[in-house]
Amino acid sequence: MPELMQFILSGITVGAVYALVALGFTIIYNASDVVNFAQGEFVMLGGMITVFAFEAGLPLPLAALIAVVATAAVGVALNKLAIEPARGAPVVSLIIITIGASILVRGVAQIVFDKQLHRFPSFTGDDPIAVMGATILPQSLWVIAGGFAVFIGLWLFFTKTLTGRAVLATSNNRLAAQLVGINTGWVMTLSFALSAAIGALAGVLVTPITLTSYDVGIALALKGFAAAMLGGMGNPIGALVGGIILGLLESLTAGYISSQYKDAAAFVVILAVLFAMPQGLFGKTTTERV
Repeated sequence: MPELMQFILSGITVGAVYALVALGFTIIYNASDVVNFAQGEFVMLGGMITVFAFEAGLPLPLAALIAVVATAAVGVALNKLAIEPARGAPVVSLIIITIGASILVRGVAQIVFDKQLHRFPSFTGDDPIAVMGATILPQSLWVIAGGFAVFIGLWLFFTKTLTGRAVLATSNNRLAAQLVGINTGWVMTLSFALSAAIGALAGVLVTPITLTSYDVGIALALKGFAAAMLGGMGNPIGALVGGIILGLLESLTAGYISSQYKDAAAFVVILAVLFAMPQGLFGKTTTERV
């Protein structure tokens, strides 16, 4: 029983990170129909900028804030310089653009930072907490709480604010939203900034546990995409549930089969969803998007 509980706690922690990445995919997809494979690089930037800002002497909270704001600016630049000029291009072309942007950001990070693994201190220490015979790090609680806080914040934003409803209107029918006076270009810019900021926050929360480097975004983008697909692309609830399920699946696979097969879980999820349940757990049964 303690062994199973340990795997579950580890899976929920990792799953919360995947859920945050999946939420980033969801926000941009809803606003622009774009699947942004640079989302993992936002997580990397959040961790790396925080590390170097902290090592430069800034307080950790200020370093984390700078990382989130700077990464949001990168998200806005991606939209303005790459996505908006290609508006109207085929979906495949937009996906290729985001993959190219991911490679570019990764290359620049390698030059600006370095190729080493980095971390910064945990927010509230490293003394493990006992839970039903298992242990969990305090930083893991920050990751889990952060994931749920972002989800609740997004739910309130989309359901209780005019700006959030404008984003939803744009996702449902871009032309109709323009006809009623919604600035859809501004909505897209906001969506990219919000998505990048959430990715950076995930990087800030998880770096004290998993470490970070210039190339961690590749795997995170894949697994966040798998979580979004599992939950139903475009559905925030699905992103949260899909991330947690994928994290648990990875943890149980590593614990009861072999850690060598842990990373294959994301590929299995993507293939299973595409073949058996293309709309995901919470997605619409029919859609015209790709």
